[in-house]
Amino acid sequence: MMATRLLRALAALLVAGFSIGTVCASTDEAPTVSLVFAGDIVLDGGPGKAIEQGRDPFASFASLLQAADIRVANLECVVATTGEPQDKIFTFRANPRTLDVLNQHFDAVSIANNHSGDFGRPAFAEMLDLLDQHHLLHFGGGHNLAQAHTPLIIERNGIRIALLGYNEFLPRSFEADADAPGTAWSEDEQVMADIRRARSFYKADLVIPIMHWGWENEMKANARQRQLAHLMIESGADTVIGGHPHVTQDIEIYRNKPIIYSVGNFMIDALDNEAQTYGWVVNLQLDRKGVKSWKTSVAHIDEQGIPSLMTDTKSPCGKRGQQDIGTCAVVVPPKSN
Repeated sequence: MMATRLLRALAALLVAGFSIGTVCASTDEAPTVSLVFAGDIVLDGGPGKAIEQGRDPFASFASLLQAADIRVANLECVVATTGEPQDKIFTFRANPRTLDVLNQHFDAVSIANNHSGDFGRPAFAEMLDLLDQHHLLHFGGGHNLAQAHTPLIIERNGIRIALLGYNEFLPRSFEADADAPGTAWSEDEQVMADIRRARSFYKADLVIPIMHWGWENEMKANARQRQLAHLMIESGADTVIGGHPHVTQDIEIYRNKPIIYSVGNFMIDALDNEAQTYGWVVNLQLDRKGVKSWKTSVAHIDEQGIPSLMTDTKSPCGKRGQQDIGTCAVVVPPKSN
């Protein structure tokens, strides 16, 4: 009788333990990572002067950026002390002191754009070293072709994210070579291989290409942008984010994955028209399946090139499984002490 009671008690404990374990497992949420991406940043001109005067041109977005697990932007200038200006309408070169402020707000920058080479390869190579010295991660360019096409791997909450950057703005004059520094160019076959390699070799859970493409001031993505974006999604990208047109463009959901064709400007004083004074900062909520949800916040850029967060303006947003593009209000995170 005693043995029977003991067996029954033990069985009850085992059943209870299994039930408790099952309940805990079912309430555990899958890990998520928040990634924020801001558009073109030029630390020359007005923003550079603000930093020289001891001001922080990123102040309006500080809380929003600080709340994210990963903060990324497109660095639309070379940061260097050397080099000669190239034969271009606009050339941007920022003082290295600006990096002290940049790395307070961002973890990584894409350098795959048409202004990274404004002062030649020596200045670009200097920038690579300066970014490393200031602990700013970078992708989309390197000291050689292999480095330019190597993904930046960032791991947060157990999720490995690969960031790839490509320039597609002609002329194709500042592409990295086997033994020469420069940017990554978006050759279709190479892009497909890079995305697949990010998963197979670098063991990335998620792959996010950041594009520099399209034509300035066009409010809709063109056929080439759409063709390449679809190809990247088909090759395994989880989302695609673009810039360069200096205005925001349309957003597409393709195979249940968001394509944000252009986020527009973020910090630049070389502005031509009203549309260029507005840009989006994109916030992605990611899990191992991809983009769980996404939303944009509007930046309004003043004559000095400094952005302000438009807290009273709704802007595009969406979530997994939703084909229509919605609009959401801005939620400003509280400032941390």
